[in-house]
Amino acid sequence: MLSLGRRRILSVFLAVFVILTVWRAWELSASDTAAVPQKPMTGYTKYEPEKDYFWRNIKHNFPIHPSQMRSMPTAATATFPPVQAKFPRESAEEKKIRLSRRNDIKESFLKSWKAYKKYAWLQDELTPVSGNAKNPFGGWGATLIDSLDTLWIMGLKDEFEYTVYDVEQNALFLSTIQKDINVFETTIRFLGGLLSAYDLSGDKRLLVKAHNVGDMLYKAFDTPNHLPVLRWDIHDAAYGNKQEAQSSSLLAEIGSLCMEFTRLSLLTKDPKYYDAVQHISELLAASQQRTKLPGMWPVTVDARTESFDTGTTYTLGGMADSTYEYLPKMMALLGQSDGIYKDMYTRSMDTANQHLFYRPMTPTSEDVLFPGFVQVNGDDPSRRKEFTPASGHLTCFAGGMLAVGGKLIDNDDHLSLAKKLTEGCVWAYKSFATGVMPETFDLTPCADRNSCPWDATKWQAAVAKAHGAGGGSGESKAALRIIDEERIPEGFTKITDARYILRPEAIESVFIMYRITGDRVWQEKAWEMWRAIDNLTSTKLANSAVHNMNPPEGEDVEMADSMESFWLGETLKYFYLIFSEPDLISLDEWVFNTEAHPFRRLR
Repeated sequence: MLSLGRRRILSVFLAVFVILTVWRAWELSASDTAAVPQKPMTGYTKYEPEKDYFWRNIKHNFPIHPSQMRSMPTAATATFPPVQAKFPRESAEEKKIRLSRRNDIKESFLKSWKAYKKYAWLQDELTPVSGNAKNPFGGWGATLIDSLDTLWIMGLKDEFEYTVYDVEQNALFLSTIQKDINVFETTIRFLGGLLSAYDLSGDKRLLVKAHNVGDMLYKAFDTPNHLPVLRWDIHDAAYGNKQEAQSSSLLAEIGSLCMEFTRLSLLTKDPKYYDAVQHISELLAASQQRTKLPGMWPVTVDARTESFDTGTTYTLGGMADSTYEYLPKMMALLGQSDGIYKDMYTRSMDTANQHLFYRPMTPTSEDVLFPGFVQVNGDDPSRRKEFTPASGHLTCFAGGMLAVGGKLIDNDDHLSLAKKLTEGCVWAYKSFATGVMPETFDLTPCADRNSCPWDATKWQAAVAKAHGAGGGSGESKAALRIIDEERIPEGFTKITDARYILRPEAIESVFIMYRITGDRVWQEKAWEMWRAIDNLTSTKLANSAVHNMNPPEGEDVEMADSMESFWLGETLKYFYLIFSEPDLISLDEWVFNTEAHPFRRLR
């Protein structure tokens, strides 16, 4: 039973919590004009955690004693081979072109940033057509915090100072007007953004805020089995109510917290964050070879019962992607060449290469790869595997993942796969009239990866089948009609989602391929992609997602009036870095989280 004094303290905390919730809701709706950035406060270098921060002092129902926590790494245990290539000397003309292109991308960033400052400051996102704001991520300023390290990397130090000042003054991370928050998105955008900006700048104000976010999110792990509530009602948690991990959780959301929480432990010297996520990694490692598709995990898992094989769909795409991405990146972050992260990475890529990677039939026989997905019938004793050649923008990270992983473990086969997967996404961009690939699509898979001649009849039959028009004497006519009406390029069978939402995954892999090879051909590919993206998405204020990147000839592209924070935090950052000097955020010293926030690798 709580003493009278402790009950009073908790009552005060909760009263403050409610007042801040109401105040924040009023603040976000009171005016159409965003707050103006304030004058920066400089010279703040002393680190002092906020001892009275609400989430740091709230009672946990299922606490872990410090003596039971896993030991935190303190130094790298291995020396890896270099990730980055030795770059050839560039001529004066090459440098002039490179810097001109980089400046073009920087100008685009400034255009979007200034619009965000004017119309959506301190809020999550700008609507880049109507000039309003929206708050899908708690209303804590997702674009502002996602952009901090981009400001620093682009040398916009005055803007950085102004922004950090307002982060310190306004980013409270106490409550939200939303019913619940996505723990994964909050981790990669807010915690990752603050940690990265601190790693780059050394500004202790950012570490204070990161520490606060970490302690807020740590409360989501306060469950009987210490696995997090991923769609988390923080209001309920603030009242001290008991909570449980959810029985239906997405693999990406539970398996992609390890980098941010580990980096927070390394910086604060508090092992509890590392302990929380290492627990998840150990469960993943223990279950990896016992799933329906050994070596990989399904899209959905049961965190409540710690069952990591409840689903039947296996993919490197959305809802699973970053769990696999983080395996080699944790090796780099911790400086560990052996252990569960290397084992999980190599096993998962062996399985993906065997069951998911496929070569599409293309009119000029490009030797490229894409990841598809596999459905496994769990009730069938033979566990029949059904492969679908469906891919999309979210799978384009795979080339970069295998490039980094292949360099770390010195595996040329992984580097070869990385090149073919990245080339596949570049080919998909070039296949469309607008020069931009869609969100998701189906392709015509080759029967043999080594030899795949073009066959228009087979392609048309695949198109007809993908649209439910297969078979019969009219199959060819039906296919040709569908191809014409939906403007389907050769090799593709169906555009399942024609949006382009400013995603970064393709340029991410192109950037990494450039850094690991030093080959300037990747810069040329990036420039073609950039010109196509900017031409498709540019608005008067900034850049916008589009509903259809493949519109009928002569029709205008319909803007979606959406600019997620990753446009400034990821996409433009990768484009800028590929035209920067290679030692700017060297991959031998830094490792990016899935939101493109670079963390210092442990030495």
